[in-house]
Amino acid sequence: MTIDKNDFLNSILSSLSRIDYIKLEDIPNIQLYMDQVTTFMETQLSSSKRYENDKILTKTMINNYAKNNLLPPPNKKKYSKEHMLVLIFIYYFKNILSIKDIETLLNPITENYFQTDSDFNLTTIYEKICKLEKERIDLLQEDIKNIYTTSTETFEESDTEHKDFLQLFSFICTLSFDVYVKKQLIEKLIDLLPEPDKKKK
Repeated sequence: MTIDKNDFLNSILSSLSRIDYIKLEDIPNIQLYMDQVTTFMETQLSSSKRYENDKILTKTMINNYAKNNLLPPPNKKKYSKEHMLVLIFIYYFKNILSIKDIETLLNPITENYFQTDSDFNLTTIYEKICKLEKERIDLLQEDIKNIYTTSTETFEESDTEHKDFLQLFSFICTLSFDVYVKKQLIEKLIDLLPEPDKKKK
């Protein structure tokens, strides 16, 4: 197993720099039917798929989100711009959090900011979160560079045949540890939130 370390690292950092979000102006201001919602999400988030056949969002997923109180019900089978924003949050959260945790986290958002007349609404929240996350990319790139450099310095004593793999394994384990710790922290923070009031549903 031979890895060109410079190419490998540059490829990772390049993929990070290309991370983007669905811009508010790209989300239709008209209400959409289910098929239009799934088509829009598939088009906008296709770059995040690992495999070509992966599904970003299906009708069954959307119906389950509504059933589990993650997503407010559609209006006469039509979904608003606010519905789309909630679905985008769900899409990213579902990779690391349980349905119950996502409901607990999003419930205060949908209760207080979904389709409100206030100037401070779900659109404002989405915009601020996206800006905050984009500002994190440079810091993440530096962190990954440091982790990768440290990993390539491990297992120097191993035989040449397996050294590349062991160093890659070290890199993956370190990244996984970061994910594990952050997931634990996120879950503890969610546990501090009040559980959604089922009576209001």
